[in-house]
Amino acid sequence: MGCSGCRVRFNFGKVLSKVSVFLTMVLIFTYFFYCLTGFCDSAPRTLYHQQNLDYDILDNHHRILGDLRPSPRLVPDVLSHRNRTASSDSEQVDAPGQLAPHESDSTKESAQSNGIPVSNTFGSKRFPQAIIIGVKKGGTRALLEFLRIHPDVRAVGAEPHFFDRFYDRGLDWYRNLMPRTLDGQITMEKTPSYFVTKEAPSRVCTMNCQTKLIVVVRDPVTRAVSDYTQTLSKNPGLPSFQSLALKNSSTGLIDTTWSAVRIGLYAKHLENWLQHFPLSHFLFVSGERLVSDPAGEMGRVQDFLGLKRVVSDKHFYFNQTKGFPCLKKPEGSSRPRCLGKSKGRPHPQIPSEVLQRLRDFYRPFNQRFYQMSGQDFGWD
Repeated sequence: MGCSGCRVRFNFGKVLSKVSVFLTMVLIFTYFFYCLTGFCDSAPRTLYHQQNLDYDILDNHHRILGDLRPSPRLVPDVLSHRNRTASSDSEQVDAPGQLAPHESDSTKESAQSNGIPVSNTFGSKRFPQAIIIGVKKGGTRALLEFLRIHPDVRAVGAEPHFFDRFYDRGLDWYRNLMPRTLDGQITMEKTPSYFVTKEAPSRVCTMNCQTKLIVVVRDPVTRAVSDYTQTLSKNPGLPSFQSLALKNSSTGLIDTTWSAVRIGLYAKHLENWLQHFPLSHFLFVSGERLVSDPAGEMGRVQDFLGLKRVVSDKHFYFNQTKGFPCLKKPEGSSRPRCLGKSKGRPHPQIPSEVLQRLRDFYRPFNQRFYQMSGQDFGWD
């Protein structure tokens, strides 16, 4: 009986020893698992992984929405802008990467100390040396996307609207919107409404009076119809074009308070800009030639910006369905890059007498603009 009790105690001791060993092994395995996990998290990511992120589009869009979210009055403008540009951005050009917009110097230092590759902090954020200031529905989106092919051009994807809507946020806020650039690269942005904003010229000059200014212009009658077509697509209940363009259908007087008409008074808007910038700082791009001869017009733009002529006819083909030039399929891509579905939409039928009244109205303004710019665009 006594021996039997000893045997039971001995067996229990063996079981307890095995359980202790098992628990020890579990603890050791858990320890090594967490050590390995921590090592993977702290190890520097490869440069290839970092470059696969599309910082320009994601950071610019998220940044602008984040900055404006506290202000309910401003959110609709930005949201509507995102809706306007998202489709075209997604089908066109994936911009090179940039860092988060509100990154401070201390953040950069901590990032380096945590093992993040230094390549993420290459370059610096600069004020744009060139701005596409107009005009709406003139071809500004096409021009920007064509320019982004050039390796020495870095551009903001979304329209910042700093000099017309958000100027009170300050120049530091504006600079933080810009992508990082290296020496020899040009920082650019486009906001077509700058050209028709009275305060914009003085504000741009306050930033830098040496800024190069690009204006894409188009036959003001065709531009007005295109402007109306875009608005109609968003608001199907919009009154007819003729009822908005004419003050009185019987007299035929043009209503210049309607923005679609007012934007086309290029000479008046240019007079405002010439009070702050010499004519030599402007390049006037033909919206019509940007469609019919994109390579030729892009050659003029690259010369104006002091860039080597990299973008050429080999980059383009004409899309018969859309009626616009598209960028040929880049290497490694599954499809060519064209402007979004909102581009090239069919225009509504406008009575010919209404269009003729508009042409007669614009003629003296066009002639004045030809004289001021030194170019005859042939709209008459």
